[in-house]
Amino acid sequence: MKFKVGDTVETIDDDILGIITQISEDIITVEDNDGFALQFEAHEIMLSSTGNTLENAVYNTDFDLVKKEKESKKRKSAPTVKPKERNAPKFEVDLHIHHLTKSTRGMSNFDMLNLQLDTARGQLEFAIRKRIPKIVFIHGKGEGVLKQELETLFSRYNNVRFYDADYKTYGLGATEVRILQNVDS
Repeated sequence: MKFKVGDTVETIDDDILGIITQISEDIITVEDNDGFALQFEAHEIMLSSTGNTLENAVYNTDFDLVKKEKESKKRKSAPTVKPKERNAPKFEVDLHIHHLTKSTRGMSNFDMLNLQLDTARGQLEFAIRKRIPKIVFIHGKGEGVLKQELETLFSRYNNVRFYDADYKTYGLGATEVRILQNVDS
């Protein structure tokens, strides 16, 4: 709505009536009946209805502006995520050998390690393709051979950062991987 200096206006949310004394972009200074200068944004005030007839109010309305205000999109509220869930990885891969194969009979330590690394590589590639931002590889404590091999594997990727996973949840036997989405491979 267009206001001009000298217009009698009232606030929409309060019982304040006054005359416009100054207009500076969207800030309008209004002097109330007690002589106080108050500042409002244009959407917080309206022309005073005193002395206006319904006919004048209808004919002096900027209908295009009213339509534009009605069409403005309302913000959708984002789903709330609990603090515990906010940092929790959505994707876990357990690399313990008994989860990967029914029997280790006939497999050497080298074969088992290669099966674990192939599984880790496949799951990491899957997470990158599906744009999954976090993944936790559970490798167990052991002697640390698998952990070292995983770190070697992860360091080959430009878009991957890795570190020890949350100690409270996984203890010392897990590595969390963050996949950065906007890094050139």
